[in-house]
Amino acid sequence: MYDPTVARLTYRALLGRRRALILGALPLLLLVITVAVRALAGADDQTTADVLGGFALATMVPIIGVIAGTGAIGPEIDDGSVVYLLSKPIKRPTIIFTKLIVAIAVTMVFSAVPTLIAGLILNGNGQQIAVAYTIAALVASIAYAALFLLLGTVSRHAVVFGLVYALVWEALFGSLVPGARTLSVQQWSLAVAQKVADGNLVTSDVGLPTATVLLVAVTVLATWYAGQKLRTLTLAGEE
Repeated sequence: MYDPTVARLTYRALLGRRRALILGALPLLLLVITVAVRALAGADDQTTADVLGGFALATMVPIIGVIAGTGAIGPEIDDGSVVYLLSKPIKRPTIIFTKLIVAIAVTMVFSAVPTLIAGLILNGNGQQIAVAYTIAALVASIAYAALFLLLGTVSRHAVVFGLVYALVWEALFGSLVPGARTLSVQQWSLAVAQKVADGNLVTSDVGLPTATVLLVAVTVLATWYAGQKLRTLTLAGEE
């Protein structure tokens, strides 16, 4: 189910100079904000939760997921270079699964690691806030990578749709509209984080059992459907 050649090509595409700069921009901004907040406000648990929840998890993680998930396959489909992979004796679900693993790894590195560092700077992991939000970022990375990899497979406008989802649904509706929170990857990941954190600073509107089921279901179904869609792509000259 995992192909090293596909993985190597995907890593090379995602971590090229231009895309790596884009991936690194938001984590850098998070750390700049973190240092400024710590210098101005000192160590404060509520401030830490606000920064990590309001910027890191609500904005940075989904946008990085968009870049990594869609970038793992979208550009290859758009420019036609995907035919190189499809012409090889590799099962198409294997291609999708391998690209998903790469997209998850990249999303985790560029989102969870900065989140942990920011949390440690802000309050030294008081009340387990830094670790809780880091776990939320790790969990969310899996679901986001699967969702946006699917988008990259089915649409030539995957980045646009992905950003709309990340910025409008997750960051706006998922944070402000109670009914929309049940269908928010952010809230699902927060349910996992809430179990880790002490106190009430990390909370979710979705129960942990429900969140776990939804996270697994979305990841599995998105991966499966992306594999099915890739099966329908035909090479030039194929009947």
